[in-house]
Amino acid sequence: MGEIATSRRQITLFYSSKSIRAKQTLAYAKAEGLVIQEIDILKIKLTGTQIVELADRLKIEVADLINQEHPAYTSHFEHHNFSTDDWIKMIQHNPEIMKQPIAMRGDVTILVETPTDIIKI
Repeated sequence: MGEIATSRRQITLFYSSKSIRAKQTLAYAKAEGLVIQEIDILKIKLTGTQIVELADRLKIEVADLINQEHPAYTSHFEHHNFSTDDWIKMIQHNPEIMKQPIAMRGDVTILVETPTDIIKI
């Protein structure tokens, strides 16, 4: 069992409050009347276990949670193959480089590509 509590009654949304896509997704979800538990990754530090669980739920590697095109990544790091622990630390110290928003409801987890993806969950 994971560390992240989920419910079929609400959507848990991991997002960055600086992200335009996340703001649009939240606005769309609220307009649709969806119950959202908001987790702003810039304000609430994710644990290593939570980061690994998000990657597992998305069926990707932790490294694939990193947006290597994000300016915060390109200004601090070069493209490398780091260990999983290194990727986790990078996300924890630079949460804005994590791909997001990520929406969870029950056993379903998706990386929101467009704001309307939220209704798929």
